[in-house]
Amino acid sequence: MDDLADLLSSHELLPIGWAAAVEAALFLRDERPSALQVDTKSTAVDAVTEMDRGAEALLITRLLGSRPQDGFLGEEGGERPGTSGVRWVVDPLDGTVNYLYRIPMWSVSVAAEIDEQSVIGIVVAPEFDEAFVGIAGAGAWLVRGALSGPQSVEPMAVGECATLEMAMVATGFGYSSQRRQEQAAVMLAMAGQVRDFRRMGGAAIDFCWLARGRLDGYYERGLARWDVAAGALIAQEAGAQISGLWGESVYEETMVAAVPGIAQSLRRALQTAQG
Repeated sequence: MDDLADLLSSHELLPIGWAAAVEAALFLRDERPSALQVDTKSTAVDAVTEMDRGAEALLITRLLGSRPQDGFLGEEGGERPGTSGVRWVVDPLDGTVNYLYRIPMWSVSVAAEIDEQSVIGIVVAPEFDEAFVGIAGAGAWLVRGALSGPQSVEPMAVGECATLEMAMVATGFGYSSQRRQEQAAVMLAMAGQVRDFRRMGGAAIDFCWLARGRLDGYYERGLARWDVAAGALIAQEAGAQISGLWGESVYEETMVAAVPGIAQSLRRALQTAQG
């Protein structure tokens, strides 16, 4: 693809998804109040803000306003049945706690599914002025200057890593204290087998950084569909191998993604560590 216009013209759903994701990203970046209203969800530390809800409402309006027959699934409860065969799966603010603390690793994630398979994925990371795009069967791209322009587009491919002990691996932790302790135990068991760990706090960015060659592997337990739908497609189209820990579904309780050279060894090590 030579430029953004060429990229967006390569799939009929991309222009709508791109416009909605960028608008939500600008809203989150530019309209953040000085004092956020914060509520909680699953636990006292599982935060949701007025901005999460506002971004999801915006996405519903833009996506279903353009395509009212489509379905919709969003993290903040915005679920709508559809009749077109297309369903939009969105995380309006992936990395809410990062956003709350003004840590730049947060993003807007938008995917379109047909027959429960993602056909396009868009992740916009406003603080880095980057976006990541994947099209099923066609590839993955990094868009620089995504919000400020001028945009430049370059294809992405995962990096190369042949041995687990040289792998830079990302993971994430759940909001339950018991779940975090269990995940920390797995990480401890893996600590001597990999080069190092990174913990970004946003699944979409983890997937996209794997696609960009900034990571060699990524695993996480307890991801929801909206955490995975866009980012996993982007990483897969960049050449990552993605599966569940025990089966092939990326929506298994524990997801494992890696460059081809360490995919099987990372999966086997995690199976042993998690038991």
